[in-house]
Amino acid sequence: MVAVGLLLRPSCRQAGVLGRRLYSNAPTVAVLFQDIDPPVINGVQKPRKPGGYQDSGADIAYTLRSKGISIATPEASPQVSKHEGWCFSDTEEGIMSAVKSGATHLWANTILFDAHPLQRSEKLTPYASDIYVVGQPPGLVENCDDKAFLNDKLRALSGYTLPQSWLVSQSDNLDAFIQSIDQYPVVGKPVRGRGSHGVKVCHSPVQLQQHIETLLQESPLIMVEEFLAGEEATITVMPPSPERPEHWSMLPVTRFNHADGIAPYNGVVAVTANSRVVTDSEMKDPAYGKIMEECAKVAQLIGTTAPIRIDVRRFQEGSEFALFDINMKPNMTGPGRPGREDQASLTAMAAAAIGWDYGTLLQKVLAGAQQLSTFRNYRSPF
Repeated sequence: MVAVGLLLRPSCRQAGVLGRRLYSNAPTVAVLFQDIDPPVINGVQKPRKPGGYQDSGADIAYTLRSKGISIATPEASPQVSKHEGWCFSDTEEGIMSAVKSGATHLWANTILFDAHPLQRSEKLTPYASDIYVVGQPPGLVENCDDKAFLNDKLRALSGYTLPQSWLVSQSDNLDAFIQSIDQYPVVGKPVRGRGSHGVKVCHSPVQLQQHIETLLQESPLIMVEEFLAGEEATITVMPPSPERPEHWSMLPVTRFNHADGIAPYNGVVAVTANSRVVTDSEMKDPAYGKIMEECAKVAQLIGTTAPIRIDVRRFQEGSEFALFDINMKPNMTGPGRPGREDQASLTAMAAAAIGWDYGTLLQKVLAGAQQLSTFRNYRSPF
């Protein structure tokens, strides 16, 4: 079952049940940051984020602590003004240090893959029934972080709206491919990307060829996609939780002030400066409800256990939306620490529209934590 769950809020009684079920054993949360370079998967390596998401990791740890949740940190008293010291490394040594520090819940604010210690570490195995994880199963991420893989699987099924796309490899005849593209603009991008890295709108064969040649220096396989010219929005899909046992879509956040047709990376332009939640009046357009339902179906299909964020765009102004980027690890920055007032993520903005402040959003995500054993036993639907 999927739901476009915008207006349903838990009753006081439901909220109380959630609190008793999740917090009866007084969990202690340790946030993990990316300290491991992602492996090369099918010849492609996902770029590593500078700092390894310690900025959002510190936001998460600080804000949960302000909500009364016990937080384990590698430093006894991390400085609120700094990113470092709040999160444990996602290496086996770092994770075991978190567990030995009393963590019952590991918040995997990092990029996961099948060989990750959360999946493979034998030292963690004795704790598989006692430790809970916030994040996506590594096997899910390894498959679905590949845009080409997931898009192709969705195209093979009915009920998903996607733009036309092509794959280009280093062994392909590039001249022949360029000649086969008969309509511009198109978008060139990596199949395993991060943010807007490597994403460019190409308006001519010359631009496309130059961009493909640049991307192929980083990766042996890249994607070229039909350019969607209409409104862009992003939709966060929440996972099942004790409070709500189905996947459901938050309100869309519409994007504007693009740079050369692409929404800029949030590290360059804060999303609060170029994004807003759609209004009640705008939601009367059935195109929003339709794409929200599709987004929830994607999350249900692949079995997500933490929020995902799906970027959508209209083919042209006034048309229906298409799914064009499915993000397994949405940015989770948020206000709370000094100087971070403008750092609400797109997911946090959507949450605010239904009455959740950043801390409440994090508590809702924490409610969907899975036992490490369940996390490791994930099986792909494909």
